Amino acid sequence: MAKTLCAVFLLIASTIHDCDGNLHFASYYEDSMVLQKSPEKAVLWGYGPEGEQVTVFLLGPIKQKTSPVTVTNGIWKVTLDPVEAGGPYNVTAAVQNSTATLTDVLFGDVWLCGGQSNMLFEVSQMFNASKELHDADKYPHVRKLMVALNRSDNELIDLIGVDLLWSMSTKNLSEFSAVCWLFGRYMYDILKYPVGLVESCWGGTPIEAWSSSRALQRCGLEQTGTNHYENNSVMWNSMIHPLLNMTIKGAIWYQGEANTDYHRDKYNCSFPAMIDDWRMAFHLGSGGQTAIDFPFGFVQMMASQISAGTRQPTLALSRTPE
Repeated sequence: MAKTLCAVFLLIASTIHDCDGNLHFASYYEDSMVLQKSPEKAVLWGYGPEGEQVTVFLLGPIKQKTSPVTVTNGIWKVTLDPVEAGGPYNVTAAVQNSTATLTDVLFGDVWLCGGQSNMLFEVSQMFNASKELHDADKYPHVRKLMVALNRSDNELIDLIGVDLLWSMSTKNLSEFSAVCWLFGRYMYDILKYPVGLVESCWGGTPIEAWSSSRALQRCGLEQTGTNHYENNSVMWNSMIHPLLNMTIKGAIWYQGEANTDYHRDKYNCSFPAMIDDWRMAFHLGSGGQTAIDFPFGFVQMMASQISAGTRQPTLALSRTPE
């Protein structure tokens, strides 16, 4: 069951409403998480009493203490100095009479895994699922987070919910994205340092749902869809925009079928526009820590139609970003 979290909205008046005024981290900062390693700087943020001074302490293989930042409109945000791969660390946010601490935190590469049902496809559904699940205990430094499925007509500051809190590889792996997991453990096998995987995907969704209004306007796609999956930007608003403050290494993407009969002729514009916009938004949201040209891997779909014995790669040809 999803862990329901307080949603924070950016209203037209630019007023941010905190849940309770108590000191705590944002929804997706949890024990056992992975923060982005050097050379990038990890960004941490959360909520606190208005006007209080928040200091963040890092305790582990190295120690850090940030300069105090003021809670403004219920929100605080700090950027750590670069930390090399490894851990574990405790990360503590402190105000005068209160603290909030994350334990067993590792530093490595953080990857976002997005798309529709192909990315949502679970490890338990793999043909060799039993072996994959059995071998998972070899990867305690591959950690995972699953964003809950929620829509919003407005850009949210924080997630509405999390289906799977940050956890080691063996916990609830059967429910996690197979593609995301296989990518993560492959990267760990090659790099030999921690990898954090953030699954944020929803089956049957077109690219318009995952794109901001800026990206859609670039391609002349401002018309709202005919059902709740096709409504423009509804997953961007609730499942991507809240993550922008977090420093990430890159993203992988597996989507396309939902656009075979929905704005198919626009995909050669909407897909590159979404990639460009995500890169810009994550770069700005993290205060320049996420690279403006971060790696964005995607699966090239096969031809979607067969006519008179000849494959017609209508979507496949139009999906490749320029």
